[in-house]
This record gives sequence, structure tokens and C-alpha cells, in this order.
Amino acid sequence: MPISTAIKKTKRVVPEDGAARPALLLAWYDRHRRKLPWRPPAGERADPYRVWLSEIMLQQTGVKTVGPYFGKFLARWPDVDALGQATLDDVLRMWAGLGYYSRARNLHACAVAVRRDHGGVFPDTEEGLRALPGIGPYTAAAIAAIAFDRRTMPVDGNIERVVSRLFAVEEPLPKAKPLIQQLATTLLDAGDEKSRAGDSAQALMDLGSSICTPKKPACALCPLNDDCVSRARGDQETFPRKAAKKAGALRRGAAFVVTRGDELLVRNRPEKGLLGGMTEVPGSDWLAAQDDKAALKQAPTLKGVARWHRKTGVVTHVFTHFPLELAVYTATVLARARPPQGMRWVQIATLRDEALPNVMRKVIAHGLGE
Repeated sequence: MPISTAIKKTKRVVPEDGAARPALLLAWYDRHRRKLPWRPPAGERADPYRVWLSEIMLQQTGVKTVGPYFGKFLARWPDVDALGQATLDDVLRMWAGLGYYSRARNLHACAVAVRRDHGGVFPDTEEGLRALPGIGPYTAAAIAAIAFDRRTMPVDGNIERVVSRLFAVEEPLPKAKPLIQQLATTLLDAGDEKSRAGDSAQALMDLGSSICTPKKPACALCPLNDDCVSRARGDQETFPRKAAKKAGALRRGAAFVVTRGDELLVRNRPEKGLLGGMTEVPGSDWLAAQDDKAALKQAPTLKGVARWHRKTGVVTHVFTHFPLELAVYTATVLARARPPQGMRWVQIATLRDEALPNVMRKVIAHGLGE
């Protein structure tokens, strides 16, 4: 949809040219920019490695959660060359607890590719960045704008909210994404190819995070408040419009917590698929129609285990597309018991060094009675 058409559909009651918006936005950013571990001081050029690392971590994860992980990664692997030499297992261990583990696998693959194919230097164009593993359109635009000041506008959730309110975009997400992208681009300052595109993008991100929040936006403090359509109408909190989500069906399964003295039986999940490559205790398939008897039949075969003890209650976890309930069964084996094929014993005291997803941390705590 052309921008002019979109503006007409908003039934604006405020000036339409919007020429002052980019300058107002940058002036506000210069006064109120957030201090973030991956953001350099004003006037200094951003490090592409830090920008890339933070953008991958921030996908579907908040700034407060990402901060400590970012610091750990940077201390362990200070540049992309160092990360490209790490093993995937080491990266997954460091990532454990941050969730959405395909990001960790893509992070490692991308670092390897940059080191191998680009001499440890990130490409400085969107096209070049998109050719790297795990870098999609948004991440490529974010790195190109923030690290290299390419005149492009990445659109994250904060920017979607600011733009949808500013222009009162009636079309619901996700269908509205292309239109919001077009409208967001109008907020770049007029300039050559290398303008303050990175600052414009980060200004909108900061505005959405601190002022134009999902609930109770502080409109009186917004630098664009005089030119905001939804504020003029008084319905800013209803934006962005969103299509109703379809809830995934509940899946059920069983997890088996087996101890041998002070050791725990674990295995690695397949490299591809949900939680790929992560450490887990053995378990059943996770299926919508699975009952306890069917799940119990998938228990590992261990010498000396005649019966399993079921712990009271279930472990619950919510993934992006479905909720999960796991019954937890426990058993103890003799000191010389061998692990089944594809499994191994690990010291319970060193579990923090394993790449355990949060759902498995819950299962183990429940099974060990912690």
C-alpha cells in the first residue's frame, strides 16, 4: 500500500508532511539515549561484532535478561574470530537459560562463516549480511544501520508499536508489517547513504522501550506527540492492531531422572529441531494425545530398574507454539551400571556446565526433590 494511501486512511487530524519528525527524534535521542553494554558512547562508531551479538540475543528476549549473557560471551570470546574458533557445545553451554536455542546454533555458524569466508570482518551491506547464517532481513538491517550507518530502517517490536501509533495503522499484525516498514523509513533523517541511520533506528527503539510502552505510554514526554494520529484520537493504547493468535494444543510426555550415586543420566537432543543439541534427561516423545502408559513405555532400559517412581505433580513449560506437561519418573541404579547407548553419566555438581534448557532444569530440580 502506498504511504500516501496509508496516511489518508488514518483520517489524520494533525499535519501530514512530518518533515520535522526525524530531527525531533534525533534531538530527543541525543539527550535521552540509553546506556547499553553493546552501545558505544555518543560520537563513537559501533563495533559490528557487539551489534550482531546483541541483536541475536535480543531476538524474543528482553534487555535485562540479555545483559549478563552478553557480558559473559564478550569476556569469553571478545571478537568474532575467537567465537568462530569455539565449539558448538561451548556456545550452547554459555547460552543455556537464554532460550530459543536455534539462535545459539546460528550464532556459532555465523561466527565460523565470518572467520572462514570474510577474514573475521563482517560485510557492511544488508545483502552481504543476509548471506550469513542466521541473519534475516531485520538483523541485517539493524547491523547495517547501527554498525555501518547504512540508510535503512530495521523494524523491531518497539518500532512497530511507535509507528503503528504515530500513523494509526489500522491493519492488524502481521499483515501490517510491510506498511509499517515503509512508514518507519520516513523517519530516517534526510541525508546521503551514510547518514545517522543507526541513531534514528536506536532512537525509535529507545522511544518504544521508555516512552511509547505497550501500556500507559507517557505521551506527554514523547518528542513526536504533537504529530501522533492515535494520540490525537485518544486510542493510542489500542495499537498496534493484532490478529488473534491460535493457541497450540497441550503436549504431554514423561521425563526420566536416573541417578547413580552423585551422577545423573543425560543425553543430547538431535542437532536439528526444538532445543537442538541441548542436554536433557531421557524422556518420551511430546505428543498432544499421549497418555501416561504410552509415555512410560519409552523409558530407558537400565539394568536393575524394575519399576519407576512417579513424582507427585507435573512440570509445566510454555514454548512459543505449544504448552507442555511432563510427568517425572525417578530411579536409582548401582554404582557400576552402564548408561544406555547414546547417553552418559554426569556429575550432578557440574550440571551448571551442561547446556540444559530451562525445561530440563525444572525437570531435574523436580526429580531430585530440590
